Amino acid sequence: MTSFAPRHRTSALPLSLLCSALIVYASLYPFAGWRWPLGAWGAFIWAPWPQYWTFFDLVSNLLGYLPLGALVGISIVRRGGSLSRAWWTGAGAGVVLSFCCEMLQNLLPNRVPSNLDWGLNAAGAAVGAGAAVAALAGGAAQRWQNWRDRWFVARSSGGITLLLLWPLALLFPLPVPLGVGQVLDRVQLSMAGWLTDTPAALWWAQFFLPSQTRTPLLPATEFMVIGLGQLLPCLVMFAVSPPGWRRAVMVLGAAALGLASTTLSTALNFGPEHALTWVTTLGLVAWAIALGLALLLCWFSTRAAAALGLMVATALVALINQAPPDPYFAASLQAWEQGRFVHFHGAAQWVGWLWPYAAMVHLWVMTVSRFKR
Repeated sequence: MTSFAPRHRTSALPLSLLCSALIVYASLYPFAGWRWPLGAWGAFIWAPWPQYWTFFDLVSNLLGYLPLGALVGISIVRRGGSLSRAWWTGAGAGVVLSFCCEMLQNLLPNRVPSNLDWGLNAAGAAVGAGAAVAALAGGAAQRWQNWRDRWFVARSSGGITLLLLWPLALLFPLPVPLGVGQVLDRVQLSMAGWLTDTPAALWWAQFFLPSQTRTPLLPATEFMVIGLGQLLPCLVMFAVSPPGWRRAVMVLGAAALGLASTTLSTALNFGPEHALTWVTTLGLVAWAIALGLALLLCWFSTRAAAALGLMVATALVALINQAPPDPYFAASLQAWEQGRFVHFHGAAQWVGWLWPYAAMVHLWVMTVSRFKR
């Protein structure tokens, strides 16, 4: 097998672009203190082995680029390229991206460019591309396409990409379980910073800055957020899959994934001994009702599911942005930002903020689109 002609747009391409963006964010976070480097830009290339390093750093630098190499390799083959081109492109993407990030770290006082990091990143991308090529050579692409033909409609790559990102969105500390999309406060505060010393600063502070005395969400509101948070990915799924029993299987998978991701998030934020503290009677009832509703909607048309999903997404972001700051939530964020998970924190943070809004755009497109589903 040397090439492969796909019948669908590939999800690997947008995922590889998103992976690249998240890597850049993690490599340059927190984007503060930019200054011109004192020494040569490329001095890190021939520098000796770093004096301080940890096993965690080695593993994270190797594994962090592995998905990038795999996704780039898959996207090349899915777009008709050869396996050899897929490996060279996937490995090369890791080499170039990592080199650019290491060079830009010269401009940040809190980041140190490293030839060890560059080498590990490049090796990770090469391993990822090699694993993808080996799987594709074994017929994985044809099996995936046959499965996709049975389970998804045409032009489903956007919805599949959103579904694959949903578990990552749940790993960022959330004020309410499954309640992604709480970004309004940060947008308002960022805008206030940009308007400082301008005539509009006072006007913005008076009408748009978030209230510091916001009351906690009512139990009924939390109930709705949890239910909507579980129902939304199911409707995104329904918008790209034909009506029938296969949707019910995917709903059960999404429900299990939501429980697992929320439990893992709690364990990462508050410690393994507190992994199940999010499990409450209210939360479980809301999750079960959302699951039941999703099963009842399995025979809705794709267009109807997309329209309903758009309403669910709008309601979810409207409710979750009413949640006040939580002291335990803030403490967990500080731990993420100061600990070893700082790079992963950046990636999960952005996905958690933007996922429901990206879902709204996708569902709107699916609703108004004229192609047959």
